[in-house]
Amino acid sequence: MSDPDRQTAVLAELRAAFGAAEVLAGDASPRHLKDWSSATGGTPLAILRPRGTEELSRMLAICHAHGQAVVPQGGLSGLVGGAVPGEGEVVVSLERMSAIEDIDLGSGTVTVQAGALLQTVQEACRDAGAMLAVDLGARGSCQIGGNVSTNAGGNRVIRYGNTRESVLGLEVVLADGSVLPMMNRMVKNNAGIDLKHLFIGSEGILGIVTRVVLKLQPLPRGTSTALVALADFDAALRFLRHAQQSLSGQVSAFEIMWRDYLDTALAANRLRRPFATDYPVYVLIDMHCGQPATDAQRFEAMLQEAVEAGWIVDAVVAQSVADAEALWAIRDGVAEVLREHAPTLNFDVSVPVARIGECAARVRANLERDWPQLQALFFGHVGDGNLHVVVCKVPQDEPSVHAIEAAVYDVVRDEGGSVSAEHGIGRLKRDWLAHSRSAAEIALMRTLKHALDPQGILNPGKLL
Repeated sequence: MSDPDRQTAVLAELRAAFGAAEVLAGDASPRHLKDWSSATGGTPLAILRPRGTEELSRMLAICHAHGQAVVPQGGLSGLVGGAVPGEGEVVVSLERMSAIEDIDLGSGTVTVQAGALLQTVQEACRDAGAMLAVDLGARGSCQIGGNVSTNAGGNRVIRYGNTRESVLGLEVVLADGSVLPMMNRMVKNNAGIDLKHLFIGSEGILGIVTRVVLKLQPLPRGTSTALVALADFDAALRFLRHAQQSLSGQVSAFEIMWRDYLDTALAANRLRRPFATDYPVYVLIDMHCGQPATDAQRFEAMLQEAVEAGWIVDAVVAQSVADAEALWAIRDGVAEVLREHAPTLNFDVSVPVARIGECAARVRANLERDWPQLQALFFGHVGDGNLHVVVCKVPQDEPSVHAIEAAVYDVVRDEGGSVSAEHGIGRLKRDWLAHSRSAAEIALMRTLKHALDPQGILNPGKLL
């Protein structure tokens, strides 16, 4: 059967089974055609909007029977083209599968459908008296299923780990429509291989996550927040070690911003300058408190010790929730930066924590040497080794893009780091995967892909 005949057949079968409300024409919803990256795709054959696991299972069974390529989509806040459809592919949007099914405070879990927005789940858990530790700047747009499929990191990794550390159980629909029920609710369960880890971070190429059991944390009674200014990265690293030791591991965020990023984020988001003087490096530090009054004193004493040691040269300490939100608005203002300075190249890399400063310096030197006309912005999550680089107003010809990518990724490879810290590989980083994974590792990934999706219909052209 030719491709047009096959597509006509699969579309007819899907519409007959589910109706026009759940099987939209491929060009009916432009927002499903791209994510936050620069990746471009094509017009999909259809956009499927299942209301539950059973419907999604039947949809995938139909697509599998016809060998029809399928692209799962969450909140479309990714930066690597991982959810961008190709021409004639079928999009599966999880947006209608957004229920929060259960919040179990006794067991410390929340059970949600994959299409639930991260912020919605966070707020529901907070209202119930618990905290979902997964947190990132795109919380108002990203979906839980996407967080799981990319093993999202974000702002709280230094204390609570990546999304993987919060996932207890999953439900996954495989390429042929089979449902894999792994809705474990226990922290300890060593009954055989823990299969959920195959799907966390696999970017939808092995199966589509439909339901998730997440571990909850005690709700902090308060938070201490400060933005501090430092002379260089080495001072930031010493300050991190000092804060971790002084606060007994209670540091919940430690976000670094070089001056170029802070200045640009302030301008793009129309925010007030926190300091009267410019400094080379800034750190936004958070501490989750159990005893707000005494912990706030410990927090301020820790800052004072850092000032006396010469690591901190200036500081702004939040005196209210509004103050803290104003400081976080600087760090979380990257979306406006990307819009205002488009087209951008966005790098999300990681190296050993102690090497972040050297890595940033080498990348900056490469970019300034070969592209002095381009502005590059540096920021990241120091506590977990994650460095972000945004290169603004990048020429869109392929040789320029590839050369700029090499200027960054070659340094990361030399430092023994990863070309993707928290956004995945998607379409845009496929050529660079071998910078961070050995040939043997990539071969095993391909073996797993073939075993679970022998026709290769799930998210083709992504990751591998």
